[in-house]
Amino acid sequence: MLYLKTLIIVVQLLSALGVIGLVLLQHGKGADMGAAFGSGASGSLFGATGSANFLSRTTAVLAAVFFITTLTLTYLGSYKPQTSAGVLGGAAPVPTSAPVAAASAASAPASAPVASSAPGADVPK
Repeated sequence: MLYLKTLIIVVQLLSALGVIGLVLLQHGKGADMGAAFGSGASGSLFGATGSANFLSRTTAVLAAVFFITTLTLTYLGSYKPQTSAGVLGGAAPVPTSAPVAAASAASAPASAPVASSAPGADVPK
C-alpha cells in the first residue's frame, strides 16, 4: 500500500508541474507571458491554431490527472480498516468478578465489609 501511495504522489507532483509549465506557455489576453518563453515560435510547428489546441488539451488532461490523483489520495488517506469481531460478529464479553465477590462474601463474616471490583460497587446506596 505504501508503494501505491508513493506512486500516486509522484504522478500528482509531475502533473502539477506540467500544468504549471503549460499554463505559463500559453498565450494570455494581456501580457503574453507565453511569448517570453518562446511559445510564439512553436506556432509554426503545430500550425496557426494547433499550438493553442495542443497546449490547452494537454493542460486539460494533466489537470484531470491531478484531480483524479488528489481524490485517490484522499480516499486512501481516509481508509481505516475495521478490526475483526470474530466469527459471531460480536466482541467476546469481558468476564466480571461478581461470582468471585459473591463467593468471598459467603465465606466472610457478616460484619466485615466486602470489597468488590464490580462497576458501581463504590457508590453509596
